[in-house]
Amino acid sequence: MLIYVLIILGSSDDEITVEDAPFARTELPQDGSAPPVVTTDMEVLHDKVKKQVIKEGHGKIPSKFSTCFVHYRAWVQSSMHKFEDTWQEQHPVEIVIGKEKKQMSGLGIGVGHMKSGERALLHVSWELGYGKEGSFSFPNVPPSADLIYEVELIGFDDAKEGKARSDMTVEERIEAADRRKLEGNDYFKEKKFEEAMQQYEMAVAYMGDDFMFQLFGKYRDMALAVKNPCHLNMAACLIKQKRFDEAIAQCSIVLSEDETNVKALFRRGKARAELGQTESAREDFLKAKKHSPEDKEIMRELRSLAEQDKAMYQKQRELYKGLFGPRPQPKPKAKNFAVLFWQWLVSLVRYLATMFTGKND
Repeated sequence: MLIYVLIILGSSDDEITVEDAPFARTELPQDGSAPPVVTTDMEVLHDKVKKQVIKEGHGKIPSKFSTCFVHYRAWVQSSMHKFEDTWQEQHPVEIVIGKEKKQMSGLGIGVGHMKSGERALLHVSWELGYGKEGSFSFPNVPPSADLIYEVELIGFDDAKEGKARSDMTVEERIEAADRRKLEGNDYFKEKKFEEAMQQYEMAVAYMGDDFMFQLFGKYRDMALAVKNPCHLNMAACLIKQKRFDEAIAQCSIVLSEDETNVKALFRRGKARAELGQTESAREDFLKAKKHSPEDKEIMRELRSLAEQDKAMYQKQRELYKGLFGPRPQPKPKAKNFAVLFWQWLVSLVRYLATMFTGKND
């Protein structure tokens, strides 16, 4: 195992070149209930596959046996029934060009003609989809159904042997993810946050849930040592891009594995504070402080929240003061002259009665 660690730490930067695997920002499109309206020209890729570009990509297209990572939505063209959405599931799909499943043949042809970062609408005839039989399990697709895909190519790795993740050993997958993480770190240092995000997302894709469920002991620890920093670094990129809800989600993934992770608590607190979720942010900062009591940044954020609370209290006081005005002072009651005379007369009678009684004694 020591040999493996040396391989990870000593992997050269040129093992995966940026030009060979360029990436662009992956972001959940606004509305996925129906295919987007696209006005670009229809490009014929195959007599059964046509493409319309939604967003241009860059770099080159994948070669045969490239391992591609994509997000997509899929609809039955006749009914507009959406039967799959990987954006919603937050897990990109792996396609090895030339080795895709039969029902994904049309999708594979489309992806093979896309550049990294490109988003496109694919029109696939039923022959290159789910065929005459369709699918009555998951996904549910009727027989002889033409399909529409909204696809984004996140990125790809050129591999001469077309080795899919499922065919890699544990060590190979962790090593590939670690290379991606290191490339993401380089982009982050250059403040290229979108490119960094893509590298981190690719790294995490090598260690999906199905893979992590099979690991235990030292292998799981090795995988988490790469996976968790990728989620944390994605959160840092997302905070820089003001995508705070997504940053919170990335931190929560780490905290589901390690509830005392100070960086995850701190960054989730930062994102929550930016969204005005003051109490939740304070709770995260206090938990982080418990495990790192000397951290100056945590103390600074707690002071900032306290100052915000004070400013909000003063603002509310001024607001309510302006709404209701100053409290009215009670006015002195005017005294009736007859009452005053009657009180004086009673006092005089008492005084005279007291004097008379004294003289008799």
